[in-house]
Formats: sequence, C-alpha cells, structure tokens
Amino acid sequence: MHRQNQLLCLPCGPSRLCMLLASFISRILHWFLLWPAFFFLPDSLIAQETFVQPASRLITSFPVNVFTGGVILLKAKLDNFPDSLSFVLDTGSGGISLDSLTCVRLGMNPVMSDKTILGIAGIRPVKFLYNETLRLPGLTVDSLNFHVNDYDILSSVYGEKIDGIIGYSFFSRYIVKINYDSNRVEVYSKGSFRYPKGGYMIRPLIPNLPIINAEPVDARRVDGRFYFDTGAGLCALFSSDFITDSNMMDSRKKFYMTQAQGLGGKAPMRLAMIKELKLGPYRFHRVPIYVFDDVYNVTSYPNLCGLVGNDILRRFNVILNYDRRVIYLLPNSHYHDPFDYSYTGLTVYWEDGIIRIGDIMPGSPAEKAGFQADDILIGVDNNFTNSIQAYKALLQNAGEKLRLIIRRKQELMTIVLHVKSIL
Repeated sequence: MHRQNQLLCLPCGPSRLCMLLASFISRILHWFLLWPAFFFLPDSLIAQETFVQPASRLITSFPVNVFTGGVILLKAKLDNFPDSLSFVLDTGSGGISLDSLTCVRLGMNPVMSDKTILGIAGIRPVKFLYNETLRLPGLTVDSLNFHVNDYDILSSVYGEKIDGIIGYSFFSRYIVKINYDSNRVEVYSKGSFRYPKGGYMIRPLIPNLPIINAEPVDARRVDGRFYFDTGAGLCALFSSDFITDSNMMDSRKKFYMTQAQGLGGKAPMRLAMIKELKLGPYRFHRVPIYVFDDVYNVTSYPNLCGLVGNDILRRFNVILNYDRRVIYLLPNSHYHDPFDYSYTGLTVYWEDGIIRIGDIMPGSPAEKAGFQADDILIGVDNNFTNSIQAYKALLQNAGEKLRLIIRRKQELMTIVLHVKSIL
C-alpha cells in the first residue's frame, strides 16, 4: 500500500503523462482482444461447479459357492441367531426372503400381508418378517422386510438346504462385485466407482429387477428386453408368446421336452438351441435356451421377452451398481467355457440325504433306458459321492454312455444311459 501511494503522488510531467497514456491504451487494447473470448465462453466453463459423489469404499469381501449353471450360494446369519444360513444371491428377486421351514426352526412368526408373490410356476399370498437384520461376513444389514416362501424345491435341486434368497433389498443399498474367477463377492458403499478396463457398461432399467437389452438370433435377429437373473441356472429363458410373435426361431428347429424348478414348483419347458445370443458387444454362438408358456405373465409380455440367466452371466465378473443404474461386465476365465448341450429327460432331486429320480420326460433317453420315478440314485459311473452337483455334472457329458447304479425298491440295478446332444 505504501508503494502504491507513492506512485499515485508522482508529479505528472509530460513524459510521465505519455507513459501513463500508453499504459492505459495498452490495457484497453488487451481487454478488447480478450473480451470476445470471454463473451463466447460456454456456460459450463463460466460456472464450472459440480457436485461429485464421495468415493465408494470396500466394506467387505467373502467367499461364495457357485453351483450348476452359475447359481451363487452364500452364508449369512439372521438377527442374533448363531446358526449360519444358506442364501441364493439373486438379481431376479424383487426383495429378500426366508424359507418357511427355516422360520419354524428359528421360532419366528411371520405376519400375513395383502401382497402376493409371482414366479414361473405360480402366484402365492405372502407373509412377512418385518425389520429384521442380516449379518454377512464383515457387514450387518438392518431394517429388512423378509417375505416368507417355501424353498423345498430349491433345496432338492441343489442338494443343500436353501434358507432364503437375497435380492433387490440388498443390491439397492450397495455396489456389489461378483468375481466368478475367485468365487468371491465384494461389497462397496455407494459413491463414485472406478470400473476396470476391458469391460462393457450396461445401462439397465431397474424398477426393482434389472432389465437389459439382448439380441437372440436364429431364423432372424430380434432385439428384446430381458430380466438379468443371477438366480437362474440356465443361459436364457424365453416366453412362448415371444417365440411365436417374433418368428425368431427356425420353424424346423427341434424342441426337447423337459422341466425347470422355480417359485411355486415345477414348470414344463422345451429345450432348444439358437444360433446366437448377443449381449452388448459380446456374441455367444449355439446357445441352449428354454421356452415356457408364461401362464402367470411373469415376463409381462410384450414388455419383456424372458430372462438371461447365470450360465451366460457367470462368464463375466459382474459389478452391480443399482444406485447409478449400471451393470458392468468384464469377461473372465469362464468366457469360453462350452455350453451344456446334454439332454437326458431325467430329473434328479435331493431329499433327506437321498438322491431320487424325479419325473421322466416321454420319449427321452431316460425313458428309453428304463428309469422310473422314485428310483434312488446310488452312483454314476465310478462316482459314489452321493453329491447331486457331481452327478449333474456327469450327466452333462453329451454323447457319453453312462452307467447309473440305482435302487428300485430293495433291488440294486445298473442302467446304461445315452446322454443325447441337442447340437
């Protein structure tokens, strides 16, 4: 300030006046040249203020089991009960749920609601357990409303007691990374997230179940909307209405009668193969698909055409960020795994430690081989582990002849089964 006062008090002789005038003109010219640039700056630069989410942080990481078709099973505890329970991690679930027999075992009393629950095999009224707490390894999730359902059919399919399903109520609160290479799940807080290089970002619709675009190709290419369903242990499931109306499939295509298990019980299905399924930039060729009559309008056709299941999705490490409406797919070591083209027409179920033969499809290799419902499966070839997952893996060897040891009433029998290929 002292120096400025001094300058202002200098006497203004002729030379000093010229210097000041020259300086003034120079400043005017300088401003005049810069003025158009400032005038035409875009609004985004004139007021460049943005609010950025805080960075997400890793909360916990824990191992999971991956079953046939890529279905994920994890361990968690409920409230203050000491026992670990088994839950399916399922983007195809619109909430979170607990098995009815598990409720009985734990002495919990669900309350009847006016809501119903919808699945591929039926509609049911539903009871709820309100304001419960789920304890995952390294993470406690509170204020959860569990709907209660009967998951006996799922337990019999996977050979392990299924105590519940974890869906939207969990995914909507966190960023969840599913790593099928290491069979681990990582859970992050909401916030800005750095996605790894080399993948593809899908922008799904997420009313509560994620909906993505996919392109099945056979006689023609069709762009449709499908559920993104990690709880479905198959490649894709299409409604028969979609197949009929789209004329997507070759009319000469052969279908094989089979069945699938889901909410409400069993549902008849038809198995076939399409030439291609395109998901974002990723193309899968000769893909086995299932077709079902959507009696209960699960897919809300024509709004949706079906679902893409975990035998496709497990070929990626998946990041689910519902808050930012992002599903990120990064191809993993399973990307080039062969698909399951086997067909036996044989269903097997686990019940109280025993593996039984279920329904036999008419005209199938299983019927021709002489199997009957309620036969008890003792072993497949030289495998006597009594593991339904191991037996199912052996039954997926298309083109093979397998020796199945069964017990029918009190008699042990060996039946040779030819596993057909749908290729």
